Amino acid sequence: MASEDVKTSESAVSKIVNLAEEAKLAKEEIKPSKHQVYSICKSLIAGGVAGGLSRTAVAPLERLKILLQVQNPHSIKYNGTVQGLKYIWRTEGFKGLFKGNGTNCARIVPNSAVKFFSYEQASKGILYLYQQQTGNEDAQLTPLLRLGAGACAGIIAMSATYPMDMVRGRITVQTEKSPYQYRGMVHALSTVLREEGFRALYKGWLPSVIGVVPYVGLNFAVYESLKDWLIKSKAFGLVEDNELGVVTRLACGAAAGTVGQTVAYPLDVIRRRMQMVGWSNAASIVTGDGRGKPPLQYTGMVDAFRKTVRHEGFRALYKGLVPNSVKVVPSIAIAFVTYEQVKELLGVEIRISD
Repeated sequence: MASEDVKTSESAVSKIVNLAEEAKLAKEEIKPSKHQVYSICKSLIAGGVAGGLSRTAVAPLERLKILLQVQNPHSIKYNGTVQGLKYIWRTEGFKGLFKGNGTNCARIVPNSAVKFFSYEQASKGILYLYQQQTGNEDAQLTPLLRLGAGACAGIIAMSATYPMDMVRGRITVQTEKSPYQYRGMVHALSTVLREEGFRALYKGWLPSVIGVVPYVGLNFAVYESLKDWLIKSKAFGLVEDNELGVVTRLACGAAAGTVGQTVAYPLDVIRRRMQMVGWSNAASIVTGDGRGKPPLQYTGMVDAFRKTVRHEGFRALYKGLVPNSVKVVPSIAIAFVTYEQVKELLGVEIRISD
């Protein structure tokens, strides 16, 4: 059922974006030119580079966040950001800080590429429909419309790469004491598919989709709105030649990331916990090394919320928030700035005539 929902959601959103883009092209009475094809490729490349670079920069904090989210509450090993990083260094060494990063980059590069590209296309389509509805060809996207475009982009990108995220979560929490070791992303995907079935690859998909709206949507909406406001108002003397500097764009990205991650964080905790359900040879961090009580089993998103709050309290929904807050600000900021810088670099160095 989860996989069918993914296909239905992805298909519906894709049709809306495609129809809007086709309408825009029909209005202009042109066919996609070489320059337009190059613009699409430029967006994909820039998005991929931005995602890979930003996640690698904060990989140790990303791993610690997931460990804090899913560790057995009756066998605590990671008890804070500084202590957790020190524990990983002491027990697993430098490589342990980056465990799962290769799989994360393999996932985040296509995810970010599709997300940024989908946002641009959805923004163009939604703007065209908005201008037609209002009869004002000079109308611009409102924050609410940007939120919709960002949400569409996030759902499409997340659904397309979700199985990779699911196994990335499991690989990330593996330690040397884990009874069974996934040897990599491909081995993990094939093992889950063989032992748990196709639906297991989409465990936690529903809270992920729900979380996409406030997280990705607010990221794009806040970032773009801040940029527009600063350029139009020329506030604080930060605008030169109608352009914002790298530092200013970095600050806009940081603000966008903070807002998005705070609103959506409980859904991320539930998603990670659901991804661990059904893992017969689960990592020791989930099982608690055989000490204390076994990990809780969840039948769905609502059940996961209910049991988490009942057994661990409301604060459990924000486990790992501190390293995530430290991580998400530079991660989102670097992603946005890198994306724009790579696009500008490609635009300067490559020219394609129509």
